[in-house]
Amino acid sequence: MQVILLERVPKLGQMGEVVRVRDGFARNFLLPHGKALRATKTNREHFEAQRAQLEARNLERRAEAQTVAEKLDGKSFSIIRQAGETGVLYGSVATRDIAEIVTENGFSIGRNQVDLIQPIKTLGLHAITISLHPEVEVRITLNVARSVEEAERQARGEDVTAREAFDLDDLGLEVGAALEEEGVEDDR
Repeated sequence: MQVILLERVPKLGQMGEVVRVRDGFARNFLLPHGKALRATKTNREHFEAQRAQLEARNLERRAEAQTVAEKLDGKSFSIIRQAGETGVLYGSVATRDIAEIVTENGFSIGRNQVDLIQPIKTLGLHAITISLHPEVEVRITLNVARSVEEAERQARGEDVTAREAFDLDDLGLEVGAALEEEGVEDDR
């Protein structure tokens, strides 16, 4: 199906371009979200008549997104989750959770603006891309930790999932001493 793009769509085209897309993509995403019109003769004429207004509205939205991007870019947000000793979460952090934590801190974003390839399932610092506008993206850092203290340690650069190293020889001596007390010979 051919459609006329009403705004820039990443990996597809710029505003005003007529592009060929799969029918399902057009029917299920582009048309319902107001990102495109079917490329019929009447729609092309309608688009050309409305082009100046659409471009002005796009510039206005982009300017608003730029002002928010200047404040949001490079910010760090902490989220507390339960996790095992190895640093694997008992669940995950999804786009909804990220949008909520950013909104709680004074920035209004939707979960569809968070570009997350797969859910976050480990403790640590994660770089997240937020698309405020098709032409404006910012990167934030999400600090996933088990507690506030742990989040502060991670922010300083410590690895909270590293286990304390122990010497295997010391362990062997302890086992040997325990076996001698029981009267068992050590076959090592």
